[in-house]
Amino acid sequence: MINRTEKKQIRERVHKRIRRKLRGTGERPRLAIFRSVAHIYAQVIDDDEGKTLVAASSVDKENKVNGGNVAAAKAIGTRVAERAKEKGITRVVFDRGGYRYHGRVKALADAAREAGLEF
Repeated sequence: MINRTEKKQIRERVHKRIRRKLRGTGERPRLAIFRSVAHIYAQVIDDDEGKTLVAASSVDKENKVNGGNVAAAKAIGTRVAERAKEKGITRVVFDRGGYRYHGRVKALADAAREAGLEF
């Protein structure tokens, strides 16, 4: 059985491999996901400038759904897409952060697509 530290190291290694291939630019920034046990976070990042353009998380005060479940992930995906569209961002590169494209990560991505982001 894989213990927790080994799992974390494996995810970080996969994440670094993904980041070698993905790069967010000004016209097409990177939508990065971080998932903890209790919460889920999403950021739209311009790697050329090194700045976070838009962010949303299940920790936000205006969040209506608590926690790190699929319903919260859908709400965060919708919210990050709405905030990105307010800033004029419609196309992004999806960075799953080393997590499998399944469950909460997939729910967030699908909700962001439905809300108008292209990736």
